[in-house]
Amino acid sequence: MRSQTAELDDFDRKIIAALAEDGRMTVTDLAQLVGLSKTPCQVRLKRLLDSGVIRGFRAIVDQAKLGMDHVAFAEVKLSDTREKALAEFNAAVRRIPEVEECHMIASSFDYLLKVRTADIRRYRMVLGEKISSLPHVASTSTFVAMETVLDSGSTRPRGGKAG
Repeated sequence: MRSQTAELDDFDRKIIAALAEDGRMTVTDLAQLVGLSKTPCQVRLKRLLDSGVIRGFRAIVDQAKLGMDHVAFAEVKLSDTREKALAEFNAAVRRIPEVEECHMIASSFDYLLKVRTADIRRYRMVLGEKISSLPHVASTSTFVAMETVLDSGSTRPRGGKAG
């Protein structure tokens, strides 16, 4: 179910964009960057947090430096797609720490999982022991990423254009 879209003005959008680039900046620096004084900026930031527009802040981790740079995408087809079966699958997939993302897909398969492991051997174990045994899984198909060009932790060139 989709939540109602928040009404945002240009200052809100500037605050969101600035924090998406650097979530650790001080409110003083943020206010200066977006063209507000500190108190109105704090009020807007609190409203964005309280309303859930900004859900939180996190560290962007270099997974390769942790030895976790193997990424595979698994297509999952279910044997049952009634609401109860979907809810059971959704609850169970959330308990697999190697699954970074899970998306219900409108396609010839039902879900697309982004799975991060140390290597292909570990992925094979996760697939065989965890993913394949999720409720209602009929079949899976895997695509292994050879290189990550852009992900949620990547920075884009200014203006959103590749240079």
